[in-house]
Amino acid sequence: MPTPGFRTGTLNNDGYPAWITALDNDDNTNHTVHVVRGLAPADALQAVGARQAVITPCRLPAQQPDNGTSLPRAAIGPTDSGAVLLAGQVGPWSFIYDDAGMTSLAQDGVSPAEVLSAAGREAATCTDLNPELAYAVDGELLLHVIDDNISPADENIPAGLRAARRAAGNFESEDDEDGEDDYGVNMRVVCALASLNITLDELRSIPLLAAPFS
Repeated sequence: MPTPGFRTGTLNNDGYPAWITALDNDDNTNHTVHVVRGLAPADALQAVGARQAVITPCRLPAQQPDNGTSLPRAAIGPTDSGAVLLAGQVGPWSFIYDDAGMTSLAQDGVSPAEVLSAAGREAATCTDLNPELAYAVDGELLLHVIDDNISPADENIPAGLRAARRAAGNFESEDDEDGEDDYGVNMRVVCALASLNITLDELRSIPLLAAPFS
């Protein structure tokens, strides 16, 4: 099945959003991405726990200094923080990339998607470690998938997420022999929802913010 929502060059050879893997090496399994409609990037960063005092404009370097340092981490310089967050905006959607997945955890039983979607907004979170996908509207969690991929045949997909799931399609690599959904489908759904079908060069053209996070 094709991935109709993604142009040539916006996915890597495994069907994973290329702008994400370009920010860090492919061995990083802790990528987390949050998206929220109707909230500015700086406000979104604070909503997931970043301190306002450490949020700064970010210009990504040309390349990673080593395999253990993401481009956002390299951009802000030496830090002991467990994660570095990168945020920007595409149309009405803001996004946050977390290079270590530290903002993916629920706090007091409330998921980041629920927090970001408060006051009538729409938000989603995807992390690779489990994998996990959460989608919320107006502070209410409408979908939460853990250790699984969201299936296009699932009748429980919320209406606001159905077009994004269709756009994500299925990606079949040369090594795929079982016809199952590929590992990148959840992240493609979140990126399709927020129109993040972009390349690294296109990401660089967006005004970006970064913040260390612990």
